Amino acid sequence: MEKIWLKRYPKNVSSDIGDLRFNSIIDLMKNSTSLFPNKIAFTNLNSTLTYKEIDKYSKKFGSYLQTKLSIKKSSKIAIMLPNLLTYPVALFGSYLAGGIVININPLFKSREIENALNDSQSETIIVLDRFISELEPIIKNTCIKNIIVCRVTDLLSPTMSILVKAVMFFKGPKIKHGNNYLLFSDALKKSYNINNIALANNDIALLQYTGGTTGKSKAAVLTHENILSNIAQLDLWVGSIVTPGKESIITALPLYHIFSFTVNLMYFYSIGANNILITNPRDLKSFVNVLKKYRFTVITGVNTLFNLLLTSSSFKKINFNSLKFTVGGGMSVLSSTASKWKKITGVDITQGYGLTETSPIVSVNIISDPFNGSIGLPMPSTDITIRDDKNNELGFKKEGELCIKGPQVMSGYWNNSEETDNSFTDDGFFKTGDIATINENGFLNIVDRKKDMIISSGYNVYPNEIEDYVSQHPDVNECGVVGINDANRGESISLFVVKNRKDLTQSEIITYCKKGLTIYKIPKKVIFIDEIPKNNVGKILRRKLREL
Repeated sequence: MEKIWLKRYPKNVSSDIGDLRFNSIIDLMKNSTSLFPNKIAFTNLNSTLTYKEIDKYSKKFGSYLQTKLSIKKSSKIAIMLPNLLTYPVALFGSYLAGGIVININPLFKSREIENALNDSQSETIIVLDRFISELEPIIKNTCIKNIIVCRVTDLLSPTMSILVKAVMFFKGPKIKHGNNYLLFSDALKKSYNINNIALANNDIALLQYTGGTTGKSKAAVLTHENILSNIAQLDLWVGSIVTPGKESIITALPLYHIFSFTVNLMYFYSIGANNILITNPRDLKSFVNVLKKYRFTVITGVNTLFNLLLTSSSFKKINFNSLKFTVGGGMSVLSSTASKWKKITGVDITQGYGLTETSPIVSVNIISDPFNGSIGLPMPSTDITIRDDKNNELGFKKEGELCIKGPQVMSGYWNNSEETDNSFTDDGFFKTGDIATINENGFLNIVDRKKDMIISSGYNVYPNEIEDYVSQHPDVNECGVVGINDANRGESISLFVVKNRKDLTQSEIITYCKKGLTIYKIPKKVIFIDEIPKNNVGKILRRKLREL
């Protein structure tokens, strides 16, 4: 397809990212340390760390991993942390030691954690103490040799550490300091010699898990080049708007999510921003108090998060004079949400589109444009094509599957050649599974999904996984899952169940789901039916379920 979208690019935006500035994320980190040593890099719970301090602690942690735990190049290190100061130190320290990082949602249940650890063959995990209860039961079934336990108080200022300890005195779990558990704080007490690891562009940076069609998650293999390319693409797009060393970004989306990982953490770290980490955005009062305290210049989020903030009367009183732009991704931003946001903040929501498999950014709107409901223009160095089921390229405003080629696209799925082969066209385009159109100006619109994936509050949810889990309930004969349009979440999950026991209730099913599924995968509604509609080869007819 001719790159007609280039005609709409802002004049200062190049169509090609050219050669990458860095060979690896380590190089990016070192560059930011040299340029912004005394600037605040991260703020969390009234505590801060400068770029120089992040560098110091990351080197200590990396040398500990090498010296004490024998971490080598390509060792698999799982990180299971929320937005705390420990996350960037654990991440950068893991890269300095030569590791490959596996992000694990700390809200995962034991079954989900076990799947990710076994599939990735991780031998080390860094976990917050309050989430260890889900990890403990399955450790014996994995390859994990080292469990490094973080506490909320790690890296906080002395005053905040005392305050948090007092608040959490009766809540915090008791961790036995034995052979199986290592404390993150101990790893930072002493410096060891660190062996400089030469990482190249084609080395794996992340095994980033996304839902699988077989009921288990699969990992997108993202190299340092993939991540760095997406950073370079974003820099071309917003580089003239941001000022290195002067920005403050609100990071409420979890850093283990690819959107927040690349955009909030990596890109804004590269330009010396102060990253204000929100540990629990559901605590709306505390969240808004943070927004009041700091003159932030950028905020990212999903439709659900924006809606949550808009319900707060205190949020509406914040001074937004320093806010330069707002980015919405992860799920569709509703026009009603965008309109309310503009009215209160004076700034439009700039909507973009991406996938775990694309590091994640594929397209984004022009920052200065009003909200238009589209997912914008393809990023620099990104080719797109709209194709039908026979792989024929379609013209303007014709609905077909959006396919992507670019330096940010993954090399494939980890140890899953079948899924990899099925996900790429013969000429190397990644098949997104999203049905889209492109207009004469190059703007893309998502109109439907070819795959069964549900997007709930910005998270990918695959029906097969929920069906696989619920079908193991002794009183469930069979089940089917669909997503239903939801003004707040994007989609909510509806579960259809054929009972084995007549008096089986919705609350029993929900309770069962809470034991084995992360919160955003739990169905909002359970509907009991006599039979799951299927085609002649036994495949669930989800369209029929939606009609029901």
